[in-house]
Amino acid sequence: MTSTFSADIALILPELILAVGALALLLVGAYRGEGSSRLVGLGGMAVILVALFFTACAGTGETAHGFNDMVVVDGFGRFMKVLVLIGALVAIPMSVDFLKRAGADRFEFPVLILLATAGMMLMVSANDLITLYVGLELQSLSLYVLAAFLRDDARSTEAGLKYFVLGALSSGMLLYGCSLIYGFSGTTNFSDLAKGIATLGEHGAGIGLVVGIVFLVAGLAFKVSAVPFHMWTPDVYEGSPTPVTAFFAAAPKVAAMALFLRALTTPFGEIVAQWQQIIIFVSIASMLLGAFAAIGQTNMKRLLAYSSIGHVGYALVGLAAGGEQGIRGVLVYMAIYMVMTLGTFGVLLVMRKDGKPVESIADFAGLGRTHPWLAFVMAAFMFSLAGIPPLAGFFAKFYVFISAIEHGLYTLSVIGMLSSVVSAFYYLRVVKVMYFDAPEGQLETPFPLASRVVVTVTGAVTVLYFIVPGPLVAIAGAAAKTLVR
Repeated sequence: MTSTFSADIALILPELILAVGALALLLVGAYRGEGSSRLVGLGGMAVILVALFFTACAGTGETAHGFNDMVVVDGFGRFMKVLVLIGALVAIPMSVDFLKRAGADRFEFPVLILLATAGMMLMVSANDLITLYVGLELQSLSLYVLAAFLRDDARSTEAGLKYFVLGALSSGMLLYGCSLIYGFSGTTNFSDLAKGIATLGEHGAGIGLVVGIVFLVAGLAFKVSAVPFHMWTPDVYEGSPTPVTAFFAAAPKVAAMALFLRALTTPFGEIVAQWQQIIIFVSIASMLLGAFAAIGQTNMKRLLAYSSIGHVGYALVGLAAGGEQGIRGVLVYMAIYMVMTLGTFGVLLVMRKDGKPVESIADFAGLGRTHPWLAFVMAAFMFSLAGIPPLAGFFAKFYVFISAIEHGLYTLSVIGMLSSVVSAFYYLRVVKVMYFDAPEGQLETPFPLASRVVVTVTGAVTVLYFIVPGPLVAIAGAAAKTLVR
């Protein structure tokens, strides 16, 4: 009993480190009061680094189950957890200058980041519908508060309220789907569901179970902001503080996509035909809306919100294809997407005019003349998000489209490629504004150090990825193999 309990605890050690670290830092902040935000921020980064070390280095690489098979730790989970932790680690230092200028430099911010990250880690390791929901709600409750972190800003408060109300609706749909799945299968465990469905055969899944899967997909689609459950994304992205928006676009997106992959592939892998059409529809709708709805946007954060909806659609192409190759494509896509997104928001965070953060596309006018380095990196991110070779974004789309083509999903691939061409318009418009429009106003200098470092590193990865693409693809392939076997 003791050895089993110890083994279970060892499986969730990174999650425990995050949770205990968050509670300890909460006490430190409450005890020290005002002026403790810097100390708590550094402590939060240290906690994430320790969790990252144990996630990346601990274990033998084999799949392990714990807590009566409610939690699973495998190569897929470790890969996605590393991405989540990197996204959380970057979010804390990127937020320091912004929150200080906004008068919201409070110690609760890194604590909320840690709690949200703990929920994401649990989501990635969920092997049961109950574990799935607990992790999802721990993440969501923290994110609701982060969205409304600027309490005196009407836009931030509105963003938090919209996110909370629509998040509660999605949670209800998710729970209803889970209850239907349990009612018609007799279990909430992914492994038991897979065994039961394998015994019944592909056509053995009753209508009740299929309806449950539909509601489950609807709840998860909200978390990744896929159409038609995307309505919260533009408003929340625009209204939330920019560092929070950067965090939303990186770590939670990766965790939710990991949960999407595991929740469909592991328990329902034998009845792909029952849910593949739903994923294809959601993918096509997300790609098209992300391509066309962003064309008329003038606010950079709203543009990136619609861009994220489109990119979720591209990632879901790999899930629709399924199999080891499709999952590998999704993993590569999410890793590269996170790098591009963090870099783009890093550029937004270094740019300030007249004491205010830059959000309008028009504010980028003439950046190529006044700050050539910043304009070059931003142009690289825009070209990469559009999928133009030889930048990293091209390889991300290449792997998911290849997997779809090899599985016979030709229509899905063609629509994805065409929507990618359409989306290039609004990415190139940003480049045009930077290099061909006359400068308006002067950016404040010096730029925040943390954001400069993030922009430089992510820019280098985006531009130079084509030199050595092999390692990421190999690691993603090994991780995908542990999920689909």
